[in-house]
Amino acid sequence: MPSDGGPMGDDEGAPVTRDAAPAAEQAGEPTPAAAGVDDRWLPGWLVRRPLTAGWVWAGFWAAMIVADDVFDFAGWTWYAMVGMAALPTLLATIALLRATPRRYLKRRKDSVLGHFFVRFLALTAAFLVWGVSVVMSASISTTIQSLAGASEREVTALGFHLLLAAVPLVVSVLWLAFIIRCAWFLRRLRGWKQDPSTAGLPKKFLRRRPRLRRVVVGLAHPGLLLVAGLGTSVLALLLGAVEATLNVLT
Repeated sequence: MPSDGGPMGDDEGAPVTRDAAPAAEQAGEPTPAAAGVDDRWLPGWLVRRPLTAGWVWAGFWAAMIVADDVFDFAGWTWYAMVGMAALPTLLATIALLRATPRRYLKRRKDSVLGHFFVRFLALTAAFLVWGVSVVMSASISTTIQSLAGASEREVTALGFHLLLAAVPLVVSVLWLAFIIRCAWFLRRLRGWKQDPSTAGLPKKFLRRRPRLRRVVVGLAHPGLLLVAGLGTSVLALLLGAVEATLNVLT
């Protein structure tokens, strides 16, 4: 009897071990073995501290931008450095928001007064923008008439030149609003922590790749996106769009 008890105990325990992995897979969770070998190309320090790595990356390129201003490198390097500073957090934000269902936008906790006050501010801002556009249109029209004289062809050509020069300016402003909107939603989706709780995040987002998920969620930080993304927008606005507009006007 004792000799039969050992094999019987081993046989009864073996199916439990073999069925453990399929049960975890059926539940939709990565097995420990899969999680342990997943994305080993990612450095360990990056997986542990993705947000810190993002700040170091942005700080490095900010220092390079200052060096470019001091040593006067090639003109295009400035824009390349500005883009590189925002690239990691921007790509991570795009990946996370692309995987987030649209229904996440409807989860609101603000009061009715807050809702109405935001609408009031939006309408006030829209009126101010409309008023500024009317004044600027009249001013531009007068400037074109004084520069081009009575020639209709010259007036039209100069008007199209001004329109093309205004495109980078408008795109930069819209990009600024896009970054602010994305950062606002990231604050609500994941919060300000480096390693946020997974309760509010999309459950299917990189579920089988936990290391990569941790890095992407860590880099998609609202503060990092605001600093790097807004820096890109402001520099593009000040250096590129306004400069091009002034060149056309002069």
